[in-house]
Amino acid sequence: MREPVAIVFEDEHLLVVDKPAGLVVHPGAGVATDTLVQLLADKIAGGPEPDRPGVVHRLDRDTSGLMLLARSEPVHTALQEQIRRRDVEREYLALVAGTFDTQTGTIEAPLGRDRVNRTVMSTRTDKPRDATTHFEVLETLAGRSLLRVKLETGRTHQIRAHMLAIRHPVCGDPAYGGRGAGKDLGLTRQFLHSARVAFRHPVTGEQVACESKPPADLCRALDVARRDAVPGGPDRS
Repeated sequence: MREPVAIVFEDEHLLVVDKPAGLVVHPGAGVATDTLVQLLADKIAGGPEPDRPGVVHRLDRDTSGLMLLARSEPVHTALQEQIRRRDVEREYLALVAGTFDTQTGTIEAPLGRDRVNRTVMSTRTDKPRDATTHFEVLETLAGRSLLRVKLETGRTHQIRAHMLAIRHPVCGDPAYGGRGAGKDLGLTRQFLHSARVAFRHPVTGEQVACESKPPADLCRALDVARRDAVPGGPDRS
């Protein structure tokens, strides 16, 4: 089994954890053991699916950062309702290929299973579901941009699919066109990190906000990208 998952916030009703990249959230798709919900089995509960107790929203295996989990059925229901009403703030850091002409933008493009490649989500789908992603450019680098991304909806692979749809794939993302943009940065996974989660506590009514800094592998990749952006720097030809 893995080392314990870092817990950022915890009380008798819910917890916020900082999930490392490489850790699958719940069993499925050929993964039966050593998942997040199994590591936290004595702490989480609630929800209609027994193989994913307490999971309010999920992260992809190779996406790191903050996740919100419930410890009871009523709390899970209340948090899911907040997600449905779009009252839970979820912010990500993403390094993407290319640069932008504007500092902010919104992507409104329905997503669903791709018609040809059923393992990915895309706008080319027979069963579209509304999806909205907001982004802000934090830093412009050499052929790349560091973004703050806010989810309004929470579709599977939403950020990754939306960024590919506007031709700015997430660096290092092999499934959504970003492998090449991450290779020379030393990335072995997508540069996507759940950096902030904020919500109203369903029991106490207090506002809870948690933040997480990017892990070491993403910091190293960003350092390389920044060096590459310096004219005459060591990574420029």
